[in-house]
Amino acid sequence: MNTKTILIIIVVVAVLAVGGYYVYQNNGLGTPAGQTNSTDQVQAQDVTVGTGIPASPGTVVSILYKGQLADGTVFDSSEMHDNEPLVFQLGAPGIIAGFQIGVNGMKEGGKRTMQIPPSLGYGGEDIKDPEGNIVIPANSTLIFQVELVKVEAPQAETPQGNE
Repeated sequence: MNTKTILIIIVVVAVLAVGGYYVYQNNGLGTPAGQTNSTDQVQAQDVTVGTGIPASPGTVVSILYKGQLADGTVFDSSEMHDNEPLVFQLGAPGIIAGFQIGVNGMKEGGKRTMQIPPSLGYGGEDIKDPEGNIVIPANSTLIFQVELVKVEAPQAETPQGNE
């Protein structure tokens, strides 16, 4: 092959690679037409937009909440815990992914309704109370009403001194 033919082949391969990547990134091949993966996303609706520092990974948030199943059954709430807010570090383990995703970006005083699919909630696992009664059936969509009471910026790490 001569240099001109090799150059043409390289250009064609590059165009195909870039075009294929573009189609893949824009869901041309990944999801059939008319279908979306919205069942694996948290749906959130702000009732009241708060002010102040937005909740982001690493911040410590204080939340008042009510958790319900799709049929309206309340399975947990701040009210059940003497109206004490749930306090946790956003992004730390121990809180279901969908709840953390839904709280991310809220500001103090904000109120939001979130619908969390099973894949970002408890999945195929039944959640039971201490007596063994099922409180959240497997594969349940969870609905939360949350109020962000407080956002605390993460504490800056103090450098270790040279001793």
